Amino acid sequence: MKEIDLKATLYELTETYPELIPVLKELGFVGVANPVTRNTLGRVTTLPEGCKKQGKELADVLAVLAEHGFTVKPAPGE
Repeated sequence: MKEIDLKATLYELTETYPELIPVLKELGFVGVANPVTRNTLGRVTTLPEGCKKQGKELADVLAVLAEHGFTVKPAPGE
């Protein structure tokens, strides 16, 4: 099972799941495809923050990720 932790940075997520890079790129997160950008901005940006910066709805992005076999890791206590 491929779980997305919404507290993890884009760098951490793409290191864990390299197959996430083209999916995120297609969603408009083009910086993740650039190793320099992924290694700098990606280390300080989470998926929710990236969505907010781009004016994207997190739920829409998560729906596309679900189509690719990703689920959201539940927050502790859920």
